[in-house]
Amino acid sequence: MGELRLMKGNEVIAEAAIRCGCDAYFGYPITPQSEVMETLMAHRPWEESGMVVLQAESEIASIHMVYGAAGAGKRVMTSSSSPGISLMAEGISYMAGAELPCVIVNVQRGGPGLGTIQPSQADYNQATKGGGHGDYSLLVLAPASVQEMHDFVVLGFELAFKYRNPVMILADGVIGQLMEKVVLIDQRPRWSNEQIGEISGSWATTGKSKNRKKHVITSLEMDSFIMENNNLRLQKKYDQMKAEEVRFEAIECEDAEYIMVAFGSAARICQKTVQIARNKGIKVGLIRPITLFPFPEEIIAEYATKVKGFLSVEFNAGQMVNDIRLAVNGKTKVEYFGRMGGIVPNPNEVADALEQKLIRG
Repeated sequence: MGELRLMKGNEVIAEAAIRCGCDAYFGYPITPQSEVMETLMAHRPWEESGMVVLQAESEIASIHMVYGAAGAGKRVMTSSSSPGISLMAEGISYMAGAELPCVIVNVQRGGPGLGTIQPSQADYNQATKGGGHGDYSLLVLAPASVQEMHDFVVLGFELAFKYRNPVMILADGVIGQLMEKVVLIDQRPRWSNEQIGEISGSWATTGKSKNRKKHVITSLEMDSFIMENNNLRLQKKYDQMKAEEVRFEAIECEDAEYIMVAFGSAARICQKTVQIARNKGIKVGLIRPITLFPFPEEIIAEYATKVKGFLSVEFNAGQMVNDIRLAVNGKTKVEYFGRMGGIVPNPNEVADALEQKLIRG
């Protein structure tokens, strides 16, 4: 068992990055995730392992620094919050098009625009539908605890290199600022140049030699037919993610007559709502998507033939609810409940919405 600590979600992102052998972090401070960089700076990992930690001049600069390091086969990451991720969108699309692995953490705040510094889940569409230009997808992980904030950094790098694709950890201000017990992994060394050559040598810019042709990393292609084939290859990769990487948690769903669907901190609230409803004799379950892309549409489609309705609970105007409706495909009722602007509903508020929208509605 690893080291046990009481830590804040944002702090554990930094701790996990260092411990899993991350080579570099490039970022820019923005509430409510500034503790990620602050914790990294306090640890000074460049003295211990040579890990680079740099505050860039902007979010735009930081994502392109990530691009450069990823192109060299390094394990590299960044973090920001909603409007900062919007500034990174072009670079994220470039990295998806160039098939470069990295981990991007978004600790969401309320929008649109500069909005508020309070928690939100309003970046769901941005994260899961490709927030930048082009037909691309990120693999999106949604933590619901400080432990998962830690674990998804490690998992994020594994998936990023497996698929040569950016991975986003889509958290929110509640999880980022929450303090919980967490088990930390033991320190892992950074990859050596030889290991990078073995893992990423077929594509990374690790240096030309007489036995190896040069590698050019770009998302640009002027020939339309070649570009179409590039897109088809990417779509095949996303289909592989859908086949192999769907993750979810089903809670009290076996006998449920109604099912709530929620991710992140909304799912934590809904777990209490399940107890409240069941104490009233209402058979309610909860499906918590852990991967938002790929979305757990098959399990939702399976329960659509067994339950009287679904309630999507989100801290936004209703975004994930559209994916639930697609999965349900008209087989049963799908309703939405949410709050916006940084307001976090309590479990009783969700229970009242469940009764009004599904049971009495």
